[in-house]
Amino acid sequence: MEGPTLADIAEQAGVSQATVSRVLNDKPGVSEATRQAVLTALDVLGYVRPAHLRPITTGMIGLIVPELVNPIFAAYAQAVETDTARAGFATLVCTQAPGGMREDQYFEVLRSRQAAGIIVVSGSHADTTADLSTYRTLIDVGLPIVLINGFVPGLEAPFISDDDASAMDQAVDHLATLGHRRIGLALGPARYVPVRRKEAGFRAAMIRRFGTDEGIRVAYSIYSATGGGQAAADLLGEGVTAIICASDIMAMGAIRSIRAHGLSVPDDVSVIGCDDSPVSRYWDPGVTSVRQNVDLIASMAVSTLVGQIHGESAQTGERLVRPDLVIRSTTGPARS
Repeated sequence: MEGPTLADIAEQAGVSQATVSRVLNDKPGVSEATRQAVLTALDVLGYVRPAHLRPITTGMIGLIVPELVNPIFAAYAQAVETDTARAGFATLVCTQAPGGMREDQYFEVLRSRQAAGIIVVSGSHADTTADLSTYRTLIDVGLPIVLINGFVPGLEAPFISDDDASAMDQAVDHLATLGHRRIGLALGPARYVPVRRKEAGFRAAMIRRFGTDEGIRVAYSIYSATGGGQAAADLLGEGVTAIICASDIMAMGAIRSIRAHGLSVPDDVSVIGCDDSPVSRYWDPGVTSVRQNVDLIASMAVSTLVGQIHGESAQTGERLVRPDLVIRSTTGPARS
């Protein structure tokens, strides 16, 4: 066999060489989870799968994301593509870069290419000011669609979202346990559904924890490091000792801004991000973050879409997926 050896594949997959051999030769006695681990190892190591182990593609699914620069959207693209491939579909990833194609234009392209279905992550359905007529057209013509992270009451489509209220509840509880009372929230533009939900969840958590809204400080900006830095500067002027940011990228901008003000993280100001995107784990210091369960949300979205493609009735309405707080090095006791 050219390329990686059995030993290489076995080490990558965490199984024995005998198990790798059984998978390569399509022999029984291997669980589906182990089989997938071996196949993933083949792909990671650049080994071309034997023909009988290649997924049989029965159609194409469109995935529309805002961008791939933000690691959370790249993570969604990877997770969705993995799950659609397992279901026998190819994935066409469409990004809405500035100056590029718009979401409605992608819808037209995907329909013209006879896409079997479409998944949209943080699209117009997350913007309370957007025209949603194109969504309604897709639904009316019966094209399967699933919408992630954003909800529109009355739009008869399946929605799957990260639970923003739970994210804020966990973040506030963590900071309150560390003695923080003056907590700021750095958000993106106010027109987005997740932003509104985060603010509502934050206010509810603060009132529940402290019995008052006197310590609440909110700053709106944009979803970028620059935006996080600007929001942090505003919140520092309000005397906060901790900042919760709507994304990990914003959190990194906030950390730079805090340092630029001559303060340290977390000794002077604690910072929490949202998403737990890969960069949060390797930033110095590692960023405490509320992790979106991207793999589960993507799996639910693909399963729902494939079910529609195969003739099942669409499960309309919204399902929420609980995030998890991942504690690292950017949160600490409140300064006295």
